[in-house]
Amino acid sequence: MPIRNGADYIESLRGRDLEVYLLGERVSEPVDHPIIRPSINALAETYDLAVREPELATAVSELTGQRVNRFLHIAGSAGDLVLQNKMQRRLGQLTGTCFQRCVGMDALNALHSVTYDIDREHGTSYHRRFLDFVARMQRENFVIGGAMTDVKGDRSKPPHQQEDPDLYVHVVKRDDRGITIRGAKAHQTGCINSHWIVVMPTLRLGEADRDYAVVGALPVDTPGLIYIYGRQSCDTRSMEGTLDVGNARFGGQEAMIVFDDVFIPWEQVFMHGETAFAATLVERFTCYHRRSYVCKTGLGDVLIGATGAIAEYNGAQKASHIKDKLVEMTHLNESIFAAGIASSYQGHPLDSGVYISDSMLANVCKHNVTRYPFELARTAQDIAGGLVSTLPSEADLENEKTGPLLRKYLRGAEGTPVEARMRMLRLIENMTMGRNAVGYLTESLHGAGSPQAQRIQIARQMQLDVKKRLAENLAGITREGEPSEEHRDYFGRVFEV
Repeated sequence: MPIRNGADYIESLRGRDLEVYLLGERVSEPVDHPIIRPSINALAETYDLAVREPELATAVSELTGQRVNRFLHIAGSAGDLVLQNKMQRRLGQLTGTCFQRCVGMDALNALHSVTYDIDREHGTSYHRRFLDFVARMQRENFVIGGAMTDVKGDRSKPPHQQEDPDLYVHVVKRDDRGITIRGAKAHQTGCINSHWIVVMPTLRLGEADRDYAVVGALPVDTPGLIYIYGRQSCDTRSMEGTLDVGNARFGGQEAMIVFDDVFIPWEQVFMHGETAFAATLVERFTCYHRRSYVCKTGLGDVLIGATGAIAEYNGAQKASHIKDKLVEMTHLNESIFAAGIASSYQGHPLDSGVYISDSMLANVCKHNVTRYPFELARTAQDIAGGLVSTLPSEADLENEKTGPLLRKYLRGAEGTPVEARMRMLRLIENMTMGRNAVGYLTESLHGAGSPQAQRIQIARQMQLDVKKRLAENLAGITREGEPSEEHRDYFGRVFEV
């Protein structure tokens, strides 16, 4: 029976005997581990939202004819891309953290066109395999994780020149049944909470790197997969109570995946040695994924709300400079959303029929995300005051000696319970310094490519010669000939209805 809701999803994760290591010990059942469970709850919300708001979080699949979770849907219009963004913002508002499904969604949409293009070039059958795989995932309502980021080793050398060939995931064996891969993927969001993982190359590859040009799908409990859970600031607070956590219900998840000679059958292989298409896949995936960072505006909504609330609890909400800072936070947050959703509205179809977002605007969106959440976080701490980093613990509040003292001396505005003030401060700490700062700040900086990656793409697409021509036309500086094709392409991209 397919997964129907968040409760079904949580139960589907039990009893898989994954090889997961956290704090130096193997985890017997990840679902029940207090550090891991908040990340599972966040992903479960993607199922419950689909039940509560089906028009937002589901779509009718062209593969099955059934309504499916939007995270498993292949975008068939610019409207589909827009609804992805609106769903992402809503989930950020509901969880205040990373809900761990955007990589898989964007990987599926990127692979739709890339497998089609490889088949057209080489006469392979990847696209049909891929469509069969997607239809199966849709019918079962599974979570797909995307594994792209290799550990990379010496960044100055391509994969085949690394001292250790396993520093990039590669094929080490192939036979009539399938392929065997080895290596590791870092920063893997939600991998333990997924049902399947799609492995992809992480960068442009040359002919000497054929063994590294591999895409395949495999269940997360495939023999040979080892998961090493990543530490997060203040993560052990999940084992201490609820107040000091800041966001006790929801959290993010990152881990390293080690592929210790892992087998993938041919029917689940979607690229095998076609090096020329590795860069295409990376570029299309990042085009989708960089505008997916509108999810951070949902978190921004929460942080702005927490900042406004703590200003009120402190009795400072009427100060003009506080109001102005809240306006600035809102301006920055909406600027992120504007670029991302504009990228989706400007989406266009590729030859396979899937729609892809506008690349320039997607990169602008992500580049905004590498900056603006940090400024929002700084302003939140500014307004919250020093207690955001010196606040005594929940245990001190409950202590018979110190509790009454804290309730006396941590009072804020009249009528504000001390515990409410402490909880709001802990939420701000959680999002700006604690566990969920991983997803809101650090991941905002480095996820889907660190800032320079977006600047490279923006430089490639900024069409400076076209813009100089526009200026020369208005300045009365003429050139021979008609406007170039590049000139027409620029206007087509920006102004096409």
